[in-house]
Amino acid sequence: MAELNQKTQETGKKKIRSKKMAPKVDLTAMVDLAFLLITFFMLTTTLNKPSAMDIAMPDKSKSDVESSVLIDENRTATLILGEGKFMWYHGDFKKPISSSKVPVDIEKGLSGVIAQLKAKISAMPETKDMIVLIKPSKEARTKDVIQTIDQLKGQHIARYVISKTQIEEEKQLLTVLQ
Repeated sequence: MAELNQKTQETGKKKIRSKKMAPKVDLTAMVDLAFLLITFFMLTTTLNKPSAMDIAMPDKSKSDVESSVLIDENRTATLILGEGKFMWYHGDFKKPISSSKVPVDIEKGLSGVIAQLKAKISAMPETKDMIVLIKPSKEARTKDVIQTIDQLKGQHIARYVISKTQIEEEKQLLTVLQ
């Protein structure tokens, strides 16, 4: 904005004082700068990309009898999740090869247990790879299931199953977790 300042005329010996006006600030440059910055940050920021996890689901066209395959118990490890804690066993529940006697904290002990089970299963003769059965209880938090899957991916375990069904003995074991 351009302004025109005019001088007041002096008459005789008297000086006429001009009224003091409030200073004017031109904000045109500030508004231009603000729009430039907004445009710059809008064009350079990256928006959060949604992260999704690939989960293989069984084919619904096949019957349950056709799709059920007997799995070697030496390859399986089962994690029973409670609220912030879990119990585990390797093999069959009634005759486990090894199991936990006390509940283990998911935050602290999950990665160690998975690494231990993976080493034990890979050392067994004629076993391919480890299969983990994740059985969350009703008290289990979504955070715990996601953390379990993340730990399995971190240990490069590709075969895992999330199951809702639990046998009666496992349900009794869950009372220890609460």
